[in-house]
Amino acid sequence: MGVLEGLEPKSVFRFFEEITRIPRGSGNVRQISDYLKKFADDRGIMCIQDELLNIIMVKEATSGYEQEEPYILQGHMDMVAVKKPGCDIDMTKEPLRLCVENNRIHAEGTSLGGDNGIAVAYAMALMDAQNISHPRLEVILTVNEETGMDGAQGIDLSMLKGKRLINLDQEEEGVIITSCAGGAKVDVDIPLQPEEMTDQEELLKVKVTGLQGGHSGIEINKGRGNANCLLGRIVLRLSEQFHVRLADMRGGMADNAIPRGAEALVLVDINHIDEAVSSVREEESIIKEELGDNDAGFCVECSVLDSDGQRPVYSVSSTAQALACLRKLPNGVVAMSMELEGLVQTSLNLGIVVLEGDELKLSYAVRSSVNEEKDELCRQMKDIAGGLGASVEVKNSYTGWAYRKDSPLRDIVSVVYEEMYGKKPVLEAIHAGVECGILAAKIEGLDCVSIGPDMSDVHTVEESLDIASVKRTWEYLLAILERK
Repeated sequence: MGVLEGLEPKSVFRFFEEITRIPRGSGNVRQISDYLKKFADDRGIMCIQDELLNIIMVKEATSGYEQEEPYILQGHMDMVAVKKPGCDIDMTKEPLRLCVENNRIHAEGTSLGGDNGIAVAYAMALMDAQNISHPRLEVILTVNEETGMDGAQGIDLSMLKGKRLINLDQEEEGVIITSCAGGAKVDVDIPLQPEEMTDQEELLKVKVTGLQGGHSGIEINKGRGNANCLLGRIVLRLSEQFHVRLADMRGGMADNAIPRGAEALVLVDINHIDEAVSSVREEESIIKEELGDNDAGFCVECSVLDSDGQRPVYSVSSTAQALACLRKLPNGVVAMSMELEGLVQTSLNLGIVVLEGDELKLSYAVRSSVNEEKDELCRQMKDIAGGLGASVEVKNSYTGWAYRKDSPLRDIVSVVYEEMYGKKPVLEAIHAGVECGILAAKIEGLDCVSIGPDMSDVHTVEESLDIASVKRTWEYLLAILERK
């Protein structure tokens, strides 16, 4: 018996639970793509699986809807796969462990993948249904949206007939997204000079924990701490006071998720170890006061470790230079929109830090609703990091989705919503990225909106999906498809 058995709509939750049994973190999408291809083939549904593993499914119009304009329904099959420290699930191989609490669906110890598994479940339920009226349906399920939207960028849509697209990657019911930011991934590699350990040093472990984290497009302006940046700040203070040497540093799991935790190992002169610990505690107090209620759980664990002297360590000068680079590169909100109050215009998030191969590697998610501003920020990062001896690579750059003044689709979904719920929906631009802009560049005249049920804390282990909202959004979607 499934955990979600008995929940309504039954078909949506049945398919959602099925896909939670399939590992589908970004970059690990072969199994979910093959599953979707088999689903379509078993039902005689026209299906294309391309070389990137994107899926396109087409279902012809039901009786009486043959003359209606087709709808394109779109979402992505990958998820941000993160788990709590100590969680024993291998998210590359094992299913999620679902649970229902307070009318919401969670996954024990891991992210849920409601972003964007619910879109996949909605699409499958529509493709499987025999009693729903609709025009021709063209379903696009892309890969690796969370790590650069390369599935959307590489997909061929020339066979599609539709000119109106409903993206199902929105996370707030009753809010219709009408435009979004573009973005890019920026990787910074900072060289380190390896040296040997001495018996006059002790190994100090500094670990930042307790932060909320969150989606770097949605929560970037909420004052939450970035564990990678805060750890860098603490270790830099040690470097300036005690000339420490870096032995390891790592934090974060996805460039587009605000990191909740990070840790570093540094070598400190044996005569200054107590002073170093005191310095960490002082900086912890200062940061805790700065964060306030925005991240009240912030804390720093600090401990002296035994060492066998075998691990690689790095010179005082290259440690200081790497930490200086981390400090000088910006993070967080860069600019707010002058046209839409409260909308972040440009930002970046240091999502991953890892010491690997004698390099400190930093991965940033850059976002902006102004393409020129996004490109300029990437150039600034190249200038800053390059001036400190680091290499910088900008990749997976994608354009934003511009607001369309005349949108018949926006008018339809707004009218249907008002008729169903007696109030107008909220029309909103967002700083997070959806794939509408990329797809609109491939289909001339494409009219797009983005809708979805209530989700919270996406890209984190607290992610949850509201059961009642899933049902209401399903009924809303059906009403849109049935409208002539």
